[in-house]
Amino acid sequence: MSFVVTVYVPEAIVMASDSRQTLTVKSKVETVNSDFTYKTFLLPHQQVGVSTFGQAVLGGVSVQSQVERFAEEMVEEEDDVEGLAHKLVSHLHDKYPKVDTGFYVAGYKREGRASVPHVYYCHVKKNLVQRRNVNPQTGDITYGATWAGQVDVITRLLKAKQVVGPDGQLLEITGARINWHLMNVQDAIDFAIYAVRTTIDTMRFEARPKNVGGPIDVLLMTPQGSRWIQRKELHGQPSLSPEIT
Repeated sequence: MSFVVTVYVPEAIVMASDSRQTLTVKSKVETVNSDFTYKTFLLPHQQVGVSTFGQAVLGGVSVQSQVERFAEEMVEEEDDVEGLAHKLVSHLHDKYPKVDTGFYVAGYKREGRASVPHVYYCHVKKNLVQRRNVNPQTGDITYGATWAGQVDVITRLLKAKQVVGPDGQLLEITGARINWHLMNVQDAIDFAIYAVRTTIDTMRFEARPKNVGGPIDVLLMTPQGSRWIQRKELHGQPSLSPEIT
C-alpha cells in the first residue's frame, strides 16, 4: 500500500509520496519489503510528474521499472500532460488489464498564451483517466488536494464526521474549510508533507499493518519549471570511525 497526495494551488502543483513497499507472504502476512521505494517521478523533458499507488508489481517487476521503461520507450518529446496520462494508462492496460494500480499525472499545458495546470487521476484496471482540477459543470479550474492509497487517516481528519450527541442523536462535525485558492507555494508544500507524515505517524500507533512509511519525496511544479523539494538519495555505508588526519 502507499499514500500519495497531489496539491494544486494557483501558483503550483505539489506531489508527495511515502517510500514503503509491502508484500503479502503466504497470502496472509503483510510484511515490509523496503523503505526506499520511489513512487513519485518526473518526466524532465515534458515537465510532468507521476505518482503511483496500489499494486506495486506489474509483470514481475516494480511499478518504478515500468514507469522508467514507459518513459524510455513510449514517451515522445512533444507529448503533453494530457496525452501522457492517456498514453500511460493505455500502455499498461493493454499489457496488464487486471492490475489494481493507479497514478496521478500532473503538470502544465500551454493553452494559448497561458500555462494551464492539469491534474489527472488514472487507474489501470478501470482503464480510467479523470481530470481532477476542473469543475465538471463549468470547466473552470479548481484548487484543492487529492490523495489515494491508504487514505483513511487524512480523510478522518479533514472530512465531516458523525458523533453521538447527548440525547443519542447523530451530530455531524465539520472542520473549518481550507482556502486552497489562497494557498501559497510554501503552504502547499507543507500540506503535502503534513498529509504523508500524519498518515505515517498515526498508523504507527494503531493496531494495523504499517504499510505507509519511509522518507517522503516531494516534487514541485510551476509554469516556470519543476524541481525536487526533497528526494531520498542513494548512499553507501557511513564511516564507522572518524578519519585520522
